[in-house]
Amino acid sequence: MKKVWRFIAAAVLLTGGLGVVSAPANGATVSCSVDWGSLTKTQQHSTTAALTNVRTGHHDCFDRLVIDISGKGAGYSVSYVSAVHQEGSGLVVPLRGGAFLNVVLRAPAYTSTGASSYNPINRKELTSVLGYQTFRQVAFAGSFEGQTTLGLGVRARLPFRVFTLDGPGAGSRVVIDVAHRW
Repeated sequence: MKKVWRFIAAAVLLTGGLGVVSAPANGATVSCSVDWGSLTKTQQHSTTAALTNVRTGHHDCFDRLVIDISGKGAGYSVSYVSAVHQEGSGLVVPLRGGAFLNVVLRAPAYTSTGASSYNPINRKELTSVLGYQTFRQVAFAGSFEGQTTLGLGVRARLPFRVFTLDGPGAGSRVVIDVAHRW
């Protein structure tokens, strides 16, 4: 009888019956509880190092936006807004989703000579987020006077975190994770 109850308990845990853990393919247990919050996140540093790439990834508990910078020290301000506006013109950047994150990097998307350092093929769709649980769209909103703005459309106003990482090489990355749920 004990074997039957152990089997039932194991089946409930593996199928997510408790709703707090999941079992990834490698057998490790992942907890998706977050305490990040949904208020503005800022870092005041600024840099002349340029934005060079934008990419995304999806994980068990969150979707991730990574912004590559050619040097170190890029600051940011990331906040939920009713609409994201283009740098310079102030025009609204149309975004899909139930909520919008305004991502302002204190780094230009051009070099010290004025040449563009980031040339997305499609400014309205910087990366495909098809099939992502939280992300709906990533759009370029321009670069003006040493700062660059991106719009991130998400499913709903969910908790997020922002941090920077050094590397690769002399570069750095600004990372934004948005949780799949509260």
